[in-house]
Amino acid sequence: MVSEASQDKPVRLKIPNYPLRNEKDLNILLNQIGSAKVVLLGEASHGTSEYYTWRAAISKRLIQEKGFDFIAVEGEWADSYRVNNFIKGPKKDSAAVVKLLEQYNRWPTWMWGNYEVASLVQWLNNYNQQKSAGEKAGFFGLDVYCLWESMTEMMPYLQKADAATLKAARQAHKCFQPYSADAQEYAIAVANAEANCRAETNRLLQAVRKMGDGQKNEAHFVAEQNALVAVNGERYYRTMASGQESWNIRDNHMAETLKRLLDFHGPDAKAIIWEHNTHVGDARYTDMAREGLINVGQLARKEYGAENVFIVGFGSYQGSVIAADRWGAPLEKMEVPPAPAGSWEGILHQLGPTNKIILSKAIRDEKNLKKPIGHRAIGVVYDPRREQYGNYVPSVMPKRYDAFLFIDQTHALHPLGTLVKGNEPPDLYPWGT
Repeated sequence: MVSEASQDKPVRLKIPNYPLRNEKDLNILLNQIGSAKVVLLGEASHGTSEYYTWRAAISKRLIQEKGFDFIAVEGEWADSYRVNNFIKGPKKDSAAVVKLLEQYNRWPTWMWGNYEVASLVQWLNNYNQQKSAGEKAGFFGLDVYCLWESMTEMMPYLQKADAATLKAARQAHKCFQPYSADAQEYAIAVANAEANCRAETNRLLQAVRKMGDGQKNEAHFVAEQNALVAVNGERYYRTMASGQESWNIRDNHMAETLKRLLDFHGPDAKAIIWEHNTHVGDARYTDMAREGLINVGQLARKEYGAENVFIVGFGSYQGSVIAADRWGAPLEKMEVPPAPAGSWEGILHQLGPTNKIILSKAIRDEKNLKKPIGHRAIGVVYDPRREQYGNYVPSVMPKRYDAFLFIDQTHALHPLGTLVKGNEPPDLYPWGT
């Protein structure tokens, strides 16, 4: 999916752009978004402060000015639903916000357990105080990872279910019990033909759906979503070794969850999506397509029509980032080296070392951008020394995104726990509002 940055020579292109200095500069972007139903906001890493703060600024304006109903993130359903309930509840202080986000305890914890997200959550909580129940902005998780948590979360609701549904839930729990909520252990057992909980999770989902025939209340919606996480989570972990299949299972699940959320919120519902560029930037215009990979941005354009979907990519020239040197390792602040001269980020830097907004419609006739060009993608596991060999996704940029926010110099995200002083409530400045 990622390849060596093949273009290391300077490339000078005519790329119209707009300055990005403050929130007022987002006006051009908001105008282009127009009446879109789904706005997808990407990021070139999971550990860059500016990607979070600019996405928050855009999201606030979409909620306030265009009536968007919720933010859905590349995070676990169960943990994110607790955030949803929190922001729709009574007004809380920053200490309560931080305590809430510390519940994101699945590695990499910093993705949602950070001060930038804490600031947004507090803003949403304050914003919702003036809204009626049906007008409050929501916050949901699209991801598939929290299989065990989702099965646990649905049990209180299922206590009122019929005997068959309760039996299906208990059998699913029993099937996974030997693996102690360890996804890797389950995946190894499946690979060795020692385990397979597919039938149990499918029976559970069918039973929960049957239980909710004719219902459209939130409690049942959440129970069904937890059951769907169990089904697709089991499929994901069962196919982990294949790479391609597990990626597609995950992105199909996230797209399905988005559709369920939009349907639940009504025919006029609008959604804001926060995910990595690799999930939101249309995969058909990258080398991912050649490998048989799909993603959420591609599926959203297909489901809702390209005219109703607006995809915003993010990237930077150099800076610092929070990541780890291997899966499950402690987080580190790492330096991000300057992008190669012929990469997308290198080209934008050559236009001037400033932050800028690029609208895809303005660059579609640029012949040098009609072919794939290297576009940086940093994951939660990162080695800056080897970046040029595996962190650039060949992309047809004007088609992959509808707009692009370029931050020339970026800074590492601020994980929870880095700024707390004694027993004082955490100061969210400069991410506070």
